[in-house]
Amino acid sequence: MTRTLFAGGVVFDGTGSAPAPADVLVEDGLILDVGTDLDADEVVDCADSTVLPGLIDSHVHVLFSGVNVLRMMQTPFSYPFYEAVHNLRTTLDIGITTVRDASGADLGVAQALRDGLIAGPRIQISISMISQTGGHGDGWQPCGAVMPLLADHPGRPPTIVDGADEMRRVVRELVRAGADVIKVATSGGVLSPRDDPRHGHFRDAEIAVLVEEATSAGLFVMAHAQAADGIKVAIRNGVRSIEHGIYLDDEAIEMMLAAGTWLVPTLSAPRAVLIMADAGVPMPAAVISKARMVLEAHDDSVSRAIDAGVKIAMGTDSGVGPHGNNLDELELMTNLGMSPLEAWHASTASAAELLGIDDELGTLEPGKRADVVVLGGSVSDLVDLGERVRAVYQDGILVAGGA
Repeated sequence: MTRTLFAGGVVFDGTGSAPAPADVLVEDGLILDVGTDLDADEVVDCADSTVLPGLIDSHVHVLFSGVNVLRMMQTPFSYPFYEAVHNLRTTLDIGITTVRDASGADLGVAQALRDGLIAGPRIQISISMISQTGGHGDGWQPCGAVMPLLADHPGRPPTIVDGADEMRRVVRELVRAGADVIKVATSGGVLSPRDDPRHGHFRDAEIAVLVEEATSAGLFVMAHAQAADGIKVAIRNGVRSIEHGIYLDDEAIEMMLAAGTWLVPTLSAPRAVLIMADAGVPMPAAVISKARMVLEAHDDSVSRAIDAGVKIAMGTDSGVGPHGNNLDELELMTNLGMSPLEAWHASTASAAELLGIDDELGTLEPGKRADVVVLGGSVSDLVDLGERVRAVYQDGILVAGGA
């Protein structure tokens, strides 16, 4: 087997060690060694670059390409699947080699990636988000029509539920459909015009059943949770990660610390909505109003969570905003108190642990899969990151850049 050496660069290995000059030796899709004086058949010149583990975005929507609801209503049913091919390629090109899709992608998308039919990051799919009636996933409109962002189909079952028995059934349906993770909305949200992000959704009995069923299938649960009450009901019942966390109060932060719950901030999301609104993208007035309303509270909550030591995993909600801008999230996190190295850790080792794949990915260590990113310049500089990605490797194979 050919041995490939990533030589002459600075290595950020994701383990918590400071970046340092070193080489990374890869063979047969795995990392063989990290160090100096290593022999290889081929050499990748990493001068003036940093060598990193493949990056992980813990919250994307690969079938979304913005949230122009009028456009989405007029788009043929199958068209978003073809858009996903483009979105996945764009995401891979900036060094993100693993994503967790937070609703939309189904088993066909995941299988096409696994089989090499399309190029893109490794993917974990939630398929569809579980919501209560009138909740974040309910597309009911005052005219009486129901207009979901993505239509149900045999591989993406309906997920509006009320009560523990309905909750148990729909989790089992998602497991049957091939979900890798279960997603639930325990609060209102910004993009759903008929609810309020400050209001908690679902009761303890419902979330307890959800987590019980997911756990019995070996799956983690992620919660769209913006309201303090919705965050707490998720934490109390064993949800693994809080997505957004806009209205975290001190009690919720203490609960997250005690339970070891992750926060996936998605700081890019409300900003993306406001950028689209300013550009004239049609969307309900309530959505624009809520995006403006949450911005300051969101930043404050994430800042306090960072200060308290809550575990953070990078996630962007890309699909709400443009795919390919994912790495802008790192600078947003540092603006709220993370160091650049902490932001990179959130995008590698911490995210891998959240997704339960840290035995294979997230760090550059012997025995791990050789997902490797060559980034021009230093990891302390977070400006124009996407443009500075020079090469991307999955399992030791060049999949982007490198020319």
